[in-house]
Amino acid sequence: MRRLARRLLGNQKGITGIETAIILIAFVIVASVFAYVVLSAGLFSTQKAKEAITAGLNEARSTLEIKGNIYGRMVNSVLTEVSFTLATTTGGDMIDFTPPSTGNATNQVVISYSDAYQLFPSLNWTLTKLNSSTTDNILDSNELFLITVDLTPVSANITDDKKPRPYHKFSLEVKPPVGAVLVLDRTIPARVDEIVNFN
Repeated sequence: MRRLARRLLGNQKGITGIETAIILIAFVIVASVFAYVVLSAGLFSTQKAKEAITAGLNEARSTLEIKGNIYGRMVNSVLTEVSFTLATTTGGDMIDFTPPSTGNATNQVVISYSDAYQLFPSLNWTLTKLNSSTTDNILDSNELFLITVDLTPVSANITDDKKPRPYHKFSLEVKPPVGAVLVLDRTIPARVDEIVNFN
């Protein structure tokens, strides 16, 4: 009996080696699967980060900036229009400024007005090219466009105390088709002439 037990115990060496090899192979397989999952997640997050960076660069390249002062025209101490000069930022992409009066529904810059009493999502505006010799309405680098926003609808159907008069705070938003929104927050000064400088 003891001989049989010794013989059985003595032959266990081969089985132990096979079990160890199976366990080792299982660890390698699990590690490979885990590594694949980690690499896949890393590649996916890298792709998403690249898309976010590209979108951010497109937004930044198409940003507008104000050149010079912002002026307002007052009629009977009521603000009726605002004028400002726009340019693209350094290295910025061109922006289509086809006026809304042409009926072009695509690629159109929208200018909105808001104050404490009302909101106008889109107002009419006109374009004057200051230093451009091109025939299109696309604002390129090194070009300046004078934008005049018509604010007569703002005071058309509202009580006199809510019209844009002295001490009145208002906000204009210039929204290009691509790029960041340019926000102009201003307050009408206490003393006004026909032309008001808001800077």
